Amino acid sequence: MANDSKAHPETETFVAEPSEIPDGTIPGPDRRRNPMRSRLIVQARKLSRSTQFVIAAALILGLTMFFVGELVSERIERAAVQSAAEAGAHYMEAFLEPYVQELSRENVLSTESVKSLDRLMETHSLKRHIVSIKIWRPDGTVVYSTDKSITNRKFPMEEIADALKGNVVTDLEDLKQEENQFERNMNVPLYEIYAPLREFNTGKIIAVGEFYEKADSLEQEIRRIRQQVWMVVGAATLAMLTLLFFLVRRGDTIIQRQQVALRLRLLEQTRLRISNAALQRKMTTATEEFSRINELTLRRIGADLHDGPAQLLTLILIRLDDLAENCTAVDQESLETIRGAATDALREVRELSRGLALPEINDLSLQEELQLVAQRHEQRTGTKVKLTLGVLPEEASLPLKLCLYRFVQETLNNAYRHAHGHGQAISADYMDGLLHISVKDNGPGMAADAMVVDTAGRIRLGLAGLRYRVESLGGLFSIDSSAAGTSVNAQFKL
Repeated sequence: MANDSKAHPETETFVAEPSEIPDGTIPGPDRRRNPMRSRLIVQARKLSRSTQFVIAAALILGLTMFFVGELVSERIERAAVQSAAEAGAHYMEAFLEPYVQELSRENVLSTESVKSLDRLMETHSLKRHIVSIKIWRPDGTVVYSTDKSITNRKFPMEEIADALKGNVVTDLEDLKQEENQFERNMNVPLYEIYAPLREFNTGKIIAVGEFYEKADSLEQEIRRIRQQVWMVVGAATLAMLTLLFFLVRRGDTIIQRQQVALRLRLLEQTRLRISNAALQRKMTTATEEFSRINELTLRRIGADLHDGPAQLLTLILIRLDDLAENCTAVDQESLETIRGAATDALREVRELSRGLALPEINDLSLQEELQLVAQRHEQRTGTKVKLTLGVLPEEASLPLKLCLYRFVQETLNNAYRHAHGHGQAISADYMDGLLHISVKDNGPGMAADAMVVDTAGRIRLGLAGLRYRVESLGGLFSIDSSAAGTSVNAQFKL
């Protein structure tokens, strides 16, 4: 008899126990990857994306289709067995029910009924398919059996419980129960069927008929259906894998082409960056060299002014003094006019000479340099300059020192010229690799287009020169101007 009744087939849910999960698939902090697994992972990563995808898809899709195929095959098998069982049950009910009507009144079958059932089992048409019959009372007692050794014996009722509810129950499994010893000894595939036997008048279930039918043809049919199911599932799986492979391979080819193009562009960008860096270094070197040559030129011009025109103007003043002793009063007035003009010219030439010739600033720190340029401006103009200096770098390149000296010198000159020296202030600080220099005044400010053109339509060379000096060393130049004053700012990244 069947251990598990299948009258009401239900969907089975398979839950893997933790002990059934293969070792190595549960990640944990103490679990170490073995060398073989590491080598497999390395080899898998060397495969193309399409190959990796096909392998992964084959595993996932293969497992999915395997479970689908198993489920479909099982359902088909159950349906086929149940259909055959119901057909056989209706056939057997027509033979057995007339002989069990007396069980509604008695607990045993009469001798005539038993003999009639024995003769029935000997008929050729029935014997070809049915090999054994049992009739059960509702209390689990076997009142008739082809195997006479179990007649009138009582067995557990689990096997006939569903049949007593009016269901036809079948099973195509091994016959392991005690009452199936006779059927097991036949060594032929069988499936057992339980069918309720009813009283004619009332329809009440008065017994359960159990018969064993040969399963050769049924098993062959089930195997044939299984093969067809697996062929369909396998063909569908292979078709899906092939389609997915070509789709992924096409996408992989596009990705590889794009990667090659990106690598080429990256190499080109790297080459251009290196080239730009080299050009930037050359430009910086050229700018520093130009600044040095420009400063030497300015010094030479200052020296030439001091040694040339200044000396000639001094000689003119001396000769004018000699001439003044022998001149008339009218000539004296003309000589004084000439002497005044020559004196003014000499003073301006000396001022220009001093402005063009910088002091020796190689050995000065930035703080000392800013103090020196402020001091010189105060001496020359008689005005005051406020210094606010933070912590400045001890070391700086000569081009930067020259740029800062000229920047502060020119902005202080502008403050003296346009703001009459009111509120002159120098501030400097160094933070996060950035050097900030600012020169302020409290003048009336400047027009918004002061950096573009002057009233004559010409570019203002002073401000343009400051911007060029600062930006030629990679600095940032800016002007903040309002009615409350002007601030000229420079920023360098050191």
